[in-house]
Amino acid sequence: MLSDEKITLISHVLMRGLLAKKLVALKGDEAAARKVIKRVFAAEVKAGEQIDATVRRKIESYSRKIAEGSPEWEILYGKFYREEENKRGRGQA
Repeated sequence: MLSDEKITLISHVLMRGLLAKKLVALKGDEAAARKVIKRVFAAEVKAGEQIDATVRRKIESYSRKIAEGSPEWEILYGKFYREEENKRGRGQA
């Protein structure tokens, strides 16, 4: 999990980049916009962590032990992660 300080830093860097490249034009308070960025980013990180936990449980449920980091584990992890993202409407389908 990213700390609140790191998420705050990322929101500042993202806002500066968007403004510098003129990809956004603010109609209101920059601090309020950063707060929204921070909230959305934190929600995405949390969703990713939930998917990770679900995928790990699924792999651990196999009757045969699959060593984490092995090629088989990596393939299953990637497959199950994409499936979970799609189930939650986050994947590229």
